[in-house]
Amino acid sequence: MTSNQIAAALRSRIISGEFAYGSRLPNVRDLAAEYETSQQTAAAAYAALEGMGMVRVGRGKQGTVVTAGPPASAHLGTFSPPDLTAANAWTPANGQAGTEETTNVRQIMATPAMVEWGIPEGTEVVERTRIRVIDGTPVQHKITVMPYELAAKRPDGFDGVPPMLAPVGASPIKPPTGVRMSDWLGWDVTGTECSITAEPMDHAASAALGLPEDVPGFRVLGIARNSQGGVAYATVTTAPLHHRVTLNITEDQD
Repeated sequence: MTSNQIAAALRSRIISGEFAYGSRLPNVRDLAAEYETSQQTAAAAYAALEGMGMVRVGRGKQGTVVTAGPPASAHLGTFSPPDLTAANAWTPANGQAGTEETTNVRQIMATPAMVEWGIPEGTEVVERTRIRVIDGTPVQHKITVMPYELAAKRPDGFDGVPPMLAPVGASPIKPPTGVRMSDWLGWDVTGTECSITAEPMDHAASAALGLPEDVPGFRVLGIARNSQGGVAYATVTTAPLHHRVTLNITEDQD
């Protein structure tokens, strides 16, 4: 196993409570034996966890101690955007040039990983992958997954390829200004649940961004629901930890 893979495994064990706050982790020699790797790789795994603020690596008999407390969630509230024309999905910092391209469109059967998003395993879905780039460097990886019957919808009066089935390399098809894609295509979306976590990137995201496997990053999961409470689609956006994720809270002035 690589040091990042070992760090990811230890992180999961810390989050589960197997290694509680303040407990001492195995020494480097024992950790290397447990994961059948070198002591150098084991030490690098502890260094990675220390960089995430999850452990404190001491010297000699001090050992490595867990400094991460139990995981917690914070719900910031429920909000409605007052002006869709002012919404920006992403904005490059420092006035740099940003672009976005679709890198993969495929029709597949829903995988076990999609069950956590509320999409039953084996459901026929369309998965679209997009990469956001700043000055030639990939910075965000985003996948969107939705049932095929939704992806195949066209807006009224539109005779071309359904926007969500447009192949890689096709010109992007966007709704009129100020109109949500979901409204334009009649998806019956009444709300979106969003969660933001910092955790090891999956293989596809780290590979697309040119980063080591299992390096930590932001994972922004959005689940759009219809009026019956079912899942219309899910998006997963991955970005390095040095990025910034913001939320504007507005109040109704009426």
